[in-house]
Amino acid sequence: MGSNPLKALAGQTVIYGMGTIIPRLLNYLLVPLYVRVFESGVYGQITDLYAWIALLMALLTYGMETTFFRYTQKTDANKVFNNIMSCIFTTTAVFVLVYCFIYKSFANWIEYDHNTQYVFFLGIIVALDALTAVPFAKLRKENKAKRFSIIKIANVAFNIGLNLFFLVVIPEKSEAISAKLFGPEAGLLIWVLISNVLSSLLSLILLLPQMKGFHFELDKNLVKPMLKYALPILLVSIVGMVNEVADKILIKYLTPIPDEETLLSLGVTAREYAIAQVGIYGANYKLAVLMTIFIQMFRYASEPFFFNKAKDRNAPELYAKVMTYFVVFCLLIFLGVMLYIDVLKYFVGTKGSDYHEGLVIVPIILIANMLYGMVFNLSIWFKLTDKTICGTVITIIGASVTLLTLFVLVPRIGYKGAAFAHLACYTIMAVVSYFWGQKNFPIPYQIGRIALYFVLAIGLYFISLLCGDFSLVIKLTINTLLIFVYIGTVIFFERKNPLKI
Repeated sequence: MGSNPLKALAGQTVIYGMGTIIPRLLNYLLVPLYVRVFESGVYGQITDLYAWIALLMALLTYGMETTFFRYTQKTDANKVFNNIMSCIFTTTAVFVLVYCFIYKSFANWIEYDHNTQYVFFLGIIVALDALTAVPFAKLRKENKAKRFSIIKIANVAFNIGLNLFFLVVIPEKSEAISAKLFGPEAGLLIWVLISNVLSSLLSLILLLPQMKGFHFELDKNLVKPMLKYALPILLVSIVGMVNEVADKILIKYLTPIPDEETLLSLGVTAREYAIAQVGIYGANYKLAVLMTIFIQMFRYASEPFFFNKAKDRNAPELYAKVMTYFVVFCLLIFLGVMLYIDVLKYFVGTKGSDYHEGLVIVPIILIANMLYGMVFNLSIWFKLTDKTICGTVITIIGASVTLLTLFVLVPRIGYKGAAFAHLACYTIMAVVSYFWGQKNFPIPYQIGRIALYFVLAIGLYFISLLCGDFSLVIKLTINTLLIFVYIGTVIFFERKNPLKI
């Protein structure tokens, strides 16, 4: 990694960011398209369906990415890859076979009995993406960040191109074709899913070179310990996905429904109102995408980095420094989004759009996502000590907090309760992971410095709120100065730090 490992990690994060931030930003451009093409109720269905995709993906990959990184340290990388991919191929094939028989029942269960074709394509997307997970991990292990980025960008660019073609260029023909093939209720939404299927297939094709030399192999002496290692990670992933997507799935069941007179004035049924609330929540949740992007690209770069540095004498100090700078950049993203929210809000609807009523959740989601990233940093202690069961316990605690908060708050304050559920979940997980980790794998995290930057960022945000009555130009000018105050303060306190930003 060179003489400055933190600088090397930052460089890898930027390179992986090209494969994460560019696709996410390009995908982000689909949000203003969707909120203009689809009513909030239809966008609510998109949000709901993709929540199920994320949950099923955690099930089908069952921790094999992290297992791949861990076991390539212990034995031949090609042998590990062959065995893991053989496992993934087998389980994916079984999933597809079973899913073809049960998807209509599943559709009825999640209230898509009139659109079972949506649920069918949902399963195909999950299967294709599951097959690409470990080849992508192999690229990361081999430090082929450029190829990783090219494939990710190609996937999203193709997906966006198809969306624009079906939804913008030929919307009438698209709707006519979907009505003929899938029934009149399929609408344009079906093309969102078909576009995803085709782009996922493209990724699989582009990853075929990573499959060169692969042969089906299930060595029980290797598979058995790998599955034992992966099982707690699978549970962490599934429960973690509950933390991540339970809100989008449960809002439609828990949100308070207005009385019949109000529903009549709105011209919607109770079910349509509920799914519209999911759409408003999901669209505004996307405004926190920059935080999610940074966390994801950091995760891609840091996971192999953390494992590679595990044997270094100064590893704990290095991990602590990484955490500090991680929080610094997350808080900068928080300020960047919230201080320019008057501009960014137009990504989720035009002036007067019903989507804008959900802007209140954005700061809560941003801080919650930052805490999620901190939990990922803190999780290194149980991964390096092979105590992955501890991660399972922590994540179960988080999921319990999420579900409890959702069931208590959403029926009372609607989707705002879902945002607070995220915040409560990751706060508790961070606290538990920190104190438990310090007993098993002490890392000298710079708590005081992190707290200082957090208080500073929140303070600057509240100062910006005092300028709410000013004109847009004046507000943006003041907010830009506030961001420079934050950057200047960080540079001042870090100026004598041997590992400079």
